[in-house]
Amino acid sequence: MAKDNFYSKKVLKLFKDQKHFGKIKNAQGIGKVGNPMCGDVMKIYLKISKNKKGKEYIEKIRIETFGCVAAIATSEITAKLFEKKEINKVLKELNYKKILKEVGGLPPFKIHCSLLAVDALSEALYNYFKKSKKKIPKILVKKHKRIIQIDKNIKEKFL
Repeated sequence: MAKDNFYSKKVLKLFKDQKHFGKIKNAQGIGKVGNPMCGDVMKIYLKISKNKKGKEYIEKIRIETFGCVAAIATSEITAKLFEKKEINKVLKELNYKKILKEVGGLPPFKIHCSLLAVDALSEALYNYFKKSKKKIPKILVKKHKRIIQIDKNIKEKFL
């Protein structure tokens, strides 16, 4: 578990060895979130396919994260965990506590990075459903509304 003043070995490894960095040309879903207070910005690109059972899954995830070590590590582990998974399973499993556990913890003042990673993937999935004119799952609608409201509040208060 991370202590208050340093990162776990896993966080540092994920930061140094990014396998999902980059863009997907003609991505089917794109999610972008940021935190103007700390400067972190995450953009997630998705390629969606159907498996042999006819269920949609995330075939490929690519990320562009501009920010601190924790932001980069949490977006990388998010891509690693959810690439190749069926969308319905992603929607059930996607939460910041899972991300925190998988990176071995973060200092308390960096926990928001795990929420940003979850939000970026949620927004990419929301964007996919919207672009493909499919019914957007309630959980994604709820998260999208929260993200929009938080962004609005921050801009009104600080920018």
